[in-house]
Amino acid sequence: MLLVLRQTWPLLLGIMLLMVGNGMQGTLLGIRGNIEGIDTFYMSLVMSAYFAGFLFGSRMVPEMIARVGHVRVFAALGSLISAVLVLYAAFPNWPAWVAMRVLIGFSFSGVYITAESWLNASATNETRGQALSLYMMMQMIGIVTAQALLNVGDPAGYFLFVIPSVLVSLSFTPILLSASPAPSFETIQRMTFKRLWDASPLGMVGIFLLGGIFSAMFGMASVWGTAEGLNVKQISAFVAAIYVGGMILQYPIGYFSDRMDRRVLIAGTALGGAVVMIAAFIFNPPFWLLLVAGALIGGVANPLYSLLIAYTNDYLDNSDMAAASAGLMFINGVGAVAGPMVTGWLMGVVGPGGFFLYMGVLCAAIAGYAAWRMTRRAAPSADDTGTYTVLSPTATAVAVEAVLEVAQEEAAAAEEETRSDAA
Repeated sequence: MLLVLRQTWPLLLGIMLLMVGNGMQGTLLGIRGNIEGIDTFYMSLVMSAYFAGFLFGSRMVPEMIARVGHVRVFAALGSLISAVLVLYAAFPNWPAWVAMRVLIGFSFSGVYITAESWLNASATNETRGQALSLYMMMQMIGIVTAQALLNVGDPAGYFLFVIPSVLVSLSFTPILLSASPAPSFETIQRMTFKRLWDASPLGMVGIFLLGGIFSAMFGMASVWGTAEGLNVKQISAFVAAIYVGGMILQYPIGYFSDRMDRRVLIAGTALGGAVVMIAAFIFNPPFWLLLVAGALIGGVANPLYSLLIAYTNDYLDNSDMAAASAGLMFINGVGAVAGPMVTGWLMGVVGPGGFFLYMGVLCAAIAGYAAWRMTRRAAPSADDTGTYTVLSPTATAVAVEAVLEVAQEEAAAAEEETRSDAA
């Protein structure tokens, strides 16, 4: 692990700084919007705009890279991100923020694709798994650090907008000056929606609904916090709890995923999330319980993402997994665009608690659909299922493909070792 860290630290440092900048801007806008008196529904449009831009970027940036190369795309989009982060404070109104959030979502999609391509190319077959694990650790550290930095300035001023702008600008220095050459880039082909549906209706429906949960959770948490009357410290702690819970619960759920019918685990996990969210809506718990609720919904949503992709892959050949994952990520992105808008509308109807109600309803829908699908076909045998792999919802198709390749190689090596021992 230390050898991998020494070889890839410029890339990992750059990625961490990128995540700090991205994590700050999302939470900060929700707080600043309340200060500027922007209506909750209009703020939901602002939050949705990021996911729309990210979705466009995932489709268009690979073509840009193929045309002009990694370095130019990376530098251009990075400069755009840095500029937009400062301009938020200069134009504090929702139409301008919508336009800027589309731009910044598009740009972050592009820099993630580029950075992940570099990381994947800089690792060998033996070190790729460790490099990807470090990548996800850096993402977590960056996002949690971003929430802590929200407490060093006044969200009504400029300073908190300058910090992520500077950090994003600095993030490109270690990446662009690293010794790693620009990698070759091949666009991942997407599987048709019909083939995806034939392989796994649960995968398609579940990942679409989960997109709405993710975007509400990460896009509207600070909007909910300001509507609930929380201060900056409390809001940042709540958002950090979501991410920490998401990382911690990946591993125990992953353990059970390889040992039971994944549909049972999907249904049970989603049902647990629904119960927690509905309880938070009904009882309006004290802040310390809200932190627990945030950690639990993050701990439910992140493993569900990995579970749904793993379950879909159980019905595919290895050669089709990357294409299927790219298609699922697109469906997830479509669901993410709608998430904040529906959440904002519901908060306007039932109050701030609509934030929890929306996520609870979607979790219940996933649980119910998974339970119904168990009546439609038998579960695959344990020998025919793939290995559960930890995947981040913020990762692009490049990282997902690399993670799946590592999992397939490790599974093949384990099978070969088993055969050797038997012989």
